[in-house]
Order: sequence, then C-alpha cells, then structure tokens
Amino acid sequence: MSAIFILGSIWSAVSTSYEMLILSRVFTSINHGAFFGVGSIIAAGLAAPRRKAAAVATMFMGLTLANIVGVPAATWAGEYLGWRPVFWGIAAIGILQLIGGRVALPDLPGNKTANVRSELRVLTQKDVLTPSLLTVMSNSAVFTVLTYIAPILQTEAHASINFVTVMLLIAGVGMTFGSWLGGKFADISVDKTIIGSLIINAIMLGAFALFMSNIYVSGLIIFVWGAASFALIPPIQVRVMSAASRAPSLASAVNIGAFNLGNAIGALLGGWVIDASLGYPAVAFTGAAIAAMGLIIAVLSRGHTPSLDARPVIGH
Repeated sequence: MSAIFILGSIWSAVSTSYEMLILSRVFTSINHGAFFGVGSIIAAGLAAPRRKAAAVATMFMGLTLANIVGVPAATWAGEYLGWRPVFWGIAAIGILQLIGGRVALPDLPGNKTANVRSELRVLTQKDVLTPSLLTVMSNSAVFTVLTYIAPILQTEAHASINFVTVMLLIAGVGMTFGSWLGGKFADISVDKTIIGSLIINAIMLGAFALFMSNIYVSGLIIFVWGAASFALIPPIQVRVMSAASRAPSLASAVNIGAFNLGNAIGALLGGWVIDASLGYPAVAFTGAAIAAMGLIIAVLSRGHTPSLDARPVIGH
C-alpha cells in the first residue's frame, strides 16, 4: 500500500500533462481504502481491551492532522517551490512512513485459510451494510456543506479569503478533537456515540443555516460540527469490524470506500441545491436533513452488533 502511494507521488512529480497528473491521482488513491481499512484492524488488534475504539480514533487523527498541517504546508511550498518538488517531498515522506511502519509494527500473521467468496458474502450481511450506509449518509451530510464552505462564508458572512482559511483551520481542529473524543466515548458505548454525534450534526447544520451570516457564531458552529462529524468515524468503523468478524479487513476497507462515496454524494447534492438557486442556507438545511435520516437509521439499528472486545481481529 505504501509502495503504491510512493509510486503515485513520483508519477505525479514527473507527469508532463494534465491527463497524466489525473491518472497518477487515480493510481495513488487505490491504496486509500486498503490503508485505512487494514490500519483500523491493526490498531484495534494491538490495543488493550476496552481501548480498541480509541486506538482506531488515534489512527484516524493522523488524517485530520494532515489536513490541518499538511495541506497548508504543501500549498505554501507549491506556491514558492513549484508543484513538482512538493510531490517529490510527499514521496520522501511515504518512504519514511514505509520504513517507520516496518520498524514499529510487530509481525502480524494473516489468515492463510481465508476464502474470498465467503468473505464477500460477509459484506451482504445487514449488520455490515447498515453501518456502511451510516458512513455514506454521515459523510454526505458533512460534504454537502464542507465542499462549499468557502463561497458560503464569502457570500453570506462577507468573509475574506484569510478568514475562510482560519475557519477551515477551526474545522480541522474540531475534527481532530472529535476523532479523539469519538474513540473515547465509543469504548463506552458505540451506539450512543453514533446517535449523539448525529444529533449534534443535525443541530449544528441547522444552526449554521440560520446563523451563517454571523462570522463569529459560525466559527463556534463549525468547530462543534467538525468535532461531531469526525466523532462518528471511530464508532462506525468499530461497528463494521465487530459485525464482520469473518472478514474484518475487507469490510473495514469497504467502509472507507463508503466514506469517499459519501463525500462525492454530498458534494453532488450541495451542487444541485446551489444550481437550483435555493440559496446557501438551503445547502446547510439539506445536510441537516441527511444527518437526521442517518439518525433514524442509527436509532433503528442500535444494539445489533456485538462488542469488538469479544472478537478476534488480527489473523483474518
């Protein structure tokens, strides 16, 4: 997986056309679901009992920290050094990550008797499909708004581009805090963490629709919303891993794919609302409605998944 990332970054650095750069982007993205899917299994497998969700959350905090630090740093470097050196630098980071993972992680044997057909059948189980659907819906709610957060703030709150950058930083900090908090609470109760986070999501998106013209109130809302959004990731991931005990790696990776599917659906829905000239508040209300529908599913499906502590994780 790391090798794919490194090769993709090098491909991006040496690309000579826009089309080649797009293809390198697709190639690099191949490892995304597998990395976070298998990474979740490894993190949970290495953690102590009743600390597995917190371990998964810690791994996902790397994603949010990368958005806070890595994206601005790469943007700055690209402005002054050019985009090719940035991709060479990313490839170098990938090599360091590959070495670090090899040195730090113990040998984790896989399941040599695994059957692809039986593992695929696991993905059709209701207890696996339901949390994956929650992943799609929760991320659709988030990215319906987050995709268009810059024009929303610039139009409704008359924010400068610098202030928008600050708001994105606030959202990133909230997401990092939420991922950590979600792991802590999920180790106490997976269902309650999912339900509570979706309630806060729906409320915050509705509040944002009403107060997006006030930049200071929006800042507070964006922080809480960002925290609630990423507090959902650890408990849903744990729920998928718990339900798919016979194929946790595959189900976990598929759930990451559901994460990206939700991103795409949310961006599409937000774009439709904007194209329909319904106004930016309607975009936030749409996100709130999706979160509310996810909440209904979460309430109806609660208590259907066993504890992860009772399930073997490594070796499948």
